[in-house]
Formats: sequence, C-alpha cells, structure tokens
Amino acid sequence: MSEETTIDTVELGDKIVRVLKTIYDPEIPVDIYELGLIYDVFVNEDNDVKILMTLTSPNCPVAETLPVEVEEKVKSLDAVKDAEVEITFDPPWTQDLMSEEAKLELGML
Repeated sequence: MSEETTIDTVELGDKIVRVLKTIYDPEIPVDIYELGLIYDVFVNEDNDVKILMTLTSPNCPVAETLPVEVEEKVKSLDAVKDAEVEITFDPPWTQDLMSEEAKLELGML
C-alpha cells in the first residue's frame, strides 16, 4: 500500500509543478517555477499541499496576489485537498536560483 501512496504523491507533485509552470511573474516573462521562486513543495498523506516560495523582492508588486494565485491554482487540482503558501525571504532570491531555461529565455546565457 505505501508503494502506491508514494507513486500517487510523486504523480501529484508532478501535477503541482505543471500548474506552477502556468503562473508567471508579471515583471519577468518566465514562470515562477523556472525563476526559482518555489523553494519546496510538501504533500502529506491527506493530500494537503504546502508550498514554500519566495518573491523576487520583499516589495514585489504582486506580493499580495501571487501567493493567492498559487494557492488557488494548486487547490484546483482534483487530488489536492487543501493548499497553503508560505512566503520566505530566507534565503533571499537571486538570479542564481533561475533554471538554465529561464536564463536562456531572458538572454542571460
């Protein structure tokens, strides 16, 4: 049984990542996942999801709306019972956290 649960969690994790890749920082034409704004995604056995994320800066203009958008979109997945986003600035976001894909997209490579 636990093997099945593991597969479900991994599968759900993949679905969550796909959803996160549909959310964009309004100032940078790259999704929040590739930007490196998502630090961690936790899924418990009840399919409650907790996402630890950051913003490009503490006074980011979407500081109020982006976490809500992330929560709403993740909650919209059928398998997700509940979702919570926690914002952290430790460690602070830097361009080093961006994926190669994001750096390429922004002409940084």
